[in-house]
Amino acid sequence: MKTDMERKWWKEAVVYQIYPRSFMDSDGDGVGDLKGIISKLDYLKELGIDVVWLSPVYQSPNDDNGYDISDYQAIMEEFGTMEDFDRMLAGMHERGIKLVMDLVVNHTSDEHPWFVESRKSRDNPYRDYYFWREGKDGREPNNWASCFSGSAWKYDRETDMYYLHLFSPKQPDLNWDNPKVRRDVFSMMNWWCEKGIDGFRMDVISMISKEEGLPDGKVFPGARYGWPNVVNGPHVHEYLQEMNREVLSHYDLMTVGECSGVTIEEAKKYARADGRELSMVFQFEHVGLDDGKYGKWTDRRVDLRDFKKVMSKWQTELSGKAWNSLFLGNHDQPRSLSRFGSDAPEYRVMCAKMLATCLHMMQGTPYVYQGEELGMTNCPFDSLDEVRDIESLNAFKEMTETGTITPEDMLRYINLRGRDNARTPMQWDGSENAGFTKGTPWIKLNPNYKEINAAAELADQDSVFSYYKKLIALRTQETVIVYGDYQLLEPESGSLYVYTRALKEEKLLVICSFTNQEECYELPEEFRSGSILIGNGKREKVEEKICLLPYEALVIKK
Repeated sequence: MKTDMERKWWKEAVVYQIYPRSFMDSDGDGVGDLKGIISKLDYLKELGIDVVWLSPVYQSPNDDNGYDISDYQAIMEEFGTMEDFDRMLAGMHERGIKLVMDLVVNHTSDEHPWFVESRKSRDNPYRDYYFWREGKDGREPNNWASCFSGSAWKYDRETDMYYLHLFSPKQPDLNWDNPKVRRDVFSMMNWWCEKGIDGFRMDVISMISKEEGLPDGKVFPGARYGWPNVVNGPHVHEYLQEMNREVLSHYDLMTVGECSGVTIEEAKKYARADGRELSMVFQFEHVGLDDGKYGKWTDRRVDLRDFKKVMSKWQTELSGKAWNSLFLGNHDQPRSLSRFGSDAPEYRVMCAKMLATCLHMMQGTPYVYQGEELGMTNCPFDSLDEVRDIESLNAFKEMTETGTITPEDMLRYINLRGRDNARTPMQWDGSENAGFTKGTPWIKLNPNYKEINAAAELADQDSVFSYYKKLIALRTQETVIVYGDYQLLEPESGSLYVYTRALKEEKLLVICSFTNQEECYELPEEFRSGSILIGNGKREKVEEKICLLPYEALVIKK
């Protein structure tokens, strides 16, 4: 650590993401809510996390599960009231837990008052809050594809023009080039900060500055539409620095940008050490490693060598220049255990602990997605009727109707990679509906909840939950875990992930086995007289040559 000035609370924190719809239902309507979250605050305190990132709870028609906001300063009726929110925030603060809100300002809902006004006439004062364009040769203004399939343009008969939506047609993109848009967004952010929240996770924030003139995008082989030129646009850093001046710098906040398409060089700008933009970014290179010919719709597995290469690149190249976010899963990804490890019953517990060790020992702020601390797994969806996610449903329609992928294969890919895997209800206990609701859950429950649930794990000293507690507590005790330099060992191994962390005289060796076979490793000499800091096996002493059990993880302190 170069100077004490570099220490920040958000670097030393562990974040827990709550997807409120699926966390805990207090009123029996089958949908999680704020009172449900309040009832589980002691559980979060027990786990030891420092920060909650709350997925959107604002008023929304729910076309994209709350990421289509119709009122930024009201609470979705299904989730409760602003009084419930205030009670939840106070309850978190009483327990020493900070709250980071999800900020969705690349787009609004088409039911937001700004858009309702905007579509009324071509000369409406709010017209320029969004991207409205004339059609071209009887078609869309350009060839851009929506991230949710089809064109990124929707024709509106009212004014005989098209509006831009990079996601659902019910999510029109805001025009950040309009200073009035920025002023209104910053005013709303200040309102939440004055309420006492502790930061923002910024949804697709790297998309807020579109390329001038909105030129056609590159069309990949077999694609109908072109990929839009919208990430890391010409003014994105200028707008974020303005946001920092007008809002962020006035409070002690943690800010993380969801930056799809971010490169190392861009990340150094977004999360710059001088604090002029954001605290950190989410990069997605490691969760794209198993993409195939049709993007995420594939059964490919991540090659450990590729995974190590990507993770190590971000660890070393951001060191001292910007701060990493560490995650394997979130509400947009399948369950990390099923994807990066093994969810087979005989390996699940060891593997969940190993993945947690591998991630939490790196430099950066770790994120725990709800249920990850229990070792929750992907859910078997038996038919399309059980699927709720707009992205999966649209992709199924597009891929099967064009004959690109068979319906059987597409359902299999949704089971492996679909976003609903992370959105099945939190598994609280072995009672009906896993203790999540007294009603009918809004989405299918994973049938393994009787074996995998919080009640059983809280009572078991050897559970995944208990292991997460120890891992999280270690960050407060060992400064080297937070601030130490990272170095990869054994880059060519296809089964072991081995790295060191070093800070002044302190040094750790992290060994993680990503295989269901026994794997032996000869320790570097300097660690042979070390002690075991944490591990997921029964190992008690350090040996010169260690033969690791399937999915064993071990951290040795020099």
